[in-house]
Amino acid sequence: MHSHVHALHELNLFKIFYYFFFSVGTLHFRISLYPFSYTFIFLISHSLKGQLISLSYLLHIHDQENVETFFNLSSHLRTLLLPSSLSVNLCFLDIKNGPVSFICFLFLFMGVGVSDLAAETDSYSRSPGLGDIPENCISSILLHLDPPEICKLALLNRTFHGASLADFVWETKLPSNYKFLVKKVLDENPENISKKEIYARLCLPSRFDNGTKEAWLDKGSGKICVSISAKAMKITGIDDRRYWNHIPTEESRFHTVAYLQQIWWFEAIGELEFEFPPGSYSIFFRLQLGKASRRFGRRVCNLEQVHGWDIKPVRFQLSTSNGQQAISECCLYEQGNWVLYHVGDFAIDNNSHDMLTKIKFSMMQIDCTHTKGGLCLDSVSIYPSEFRERLKK
Repeated sequence: MHSHVHALHELNLFKIFYYFFFSVGTLHFRISLYPFSYTFIFLISHSLKGQLISLSYLLHIHDQENVETFFNLSSHLRTLLLPSSLSVNLCFLDIKNGPVSFICFLFLFMGVGVSDLAAETDSYSRSPGLGDIPENCISSILLHLDPPEICKLALLNRTFHGASLADFVWETKLPSNYKFLVKKVLDENPENISKKEIYARLCLPSRFDNGTKEAWLDKGSGKICVSISAKAMKITGIDDRRYWNHIPTEESRFHTVAYLQQIWWFEAIGELEFEFPPGSYSIFFRLQLGKASRRFGRRVCNLEQVHGWDIKPVRFQLSTSNGQQAISECCLYEQGNWVLYHVGDFAIDNNSHDMLTKIKFSMMQIDCTHTKGGLCLDSVSIYPSEFRERLKK
């Protein structure tokens, strides 16, 4: 029971029971309040303009009280029936714009029971519990939750676990191009794998194109992310060891980075042909001024060869096969740390989401009046644009 309570505490109960009542309709609850039970009721009101307004009910129950009450709750409930034995405190947070309609959601962390009142109400051989809710009903609830919430609820009992395996639940969490991803990234037939397994496997970074590119889904949102190694780019002078070296490091997801010692003409160009779901995406170069290593178990960064990046700005560019372009310029100042330098954004609309989009990106500093050096080039990453604030942390 304690593990169930812990799992439920971490979930958005409001979302769960909102969809519970709207999925099932009229429900009949048998509720037993045992000592130290915790009861939460969330009440939602909708204004005429569709603005969501939150209200809350708090039920105060004495610790030693053992109350058994019957509720008849409907998804279209207009009034709330409360037993006289319970002390009720109503808190109005905000009400505007005239008439409101109320829907009540109730859940008990301990002593919860659900039953059909058509059965005998005088005596029960067994107190019904969460395991008595039909799996298809639970699946309808899980359909509206985020993947981490689904996984937490799946730990409650066998019924919730079984409901969490439904293909129609996970298909809504997968990106629209998941079949392309399964074939391209996992090298599998999507028809031979369950939707939950597809989601789980795509959340793990997977290499493709001879291990020079990597794709994965963000676990919480199901959004696609892609990374392209420096080895997949055309870099001026990369084969000349006077200028460049590939150095191994655990600080790169590809376990190796390209290190520039010194050069006059710096240019790195890459491209990717990929099928993206609809949305807006941002491209970043992951760079570091200085060469990091470990000495006596501590990270140190050699900055001796860093020069030339604060004289003239570096130009970042991107272009797509559907005509989008972006240019940004900046000098490189921060030393000793990995930094994501924003190249620009591109968008995929609903008309082209099932088509391959070719993206070209580049970084250059070709002012030959001075040399540049001491730069580590790790990779180019493509993230949903909404992740930009998260990536700054």
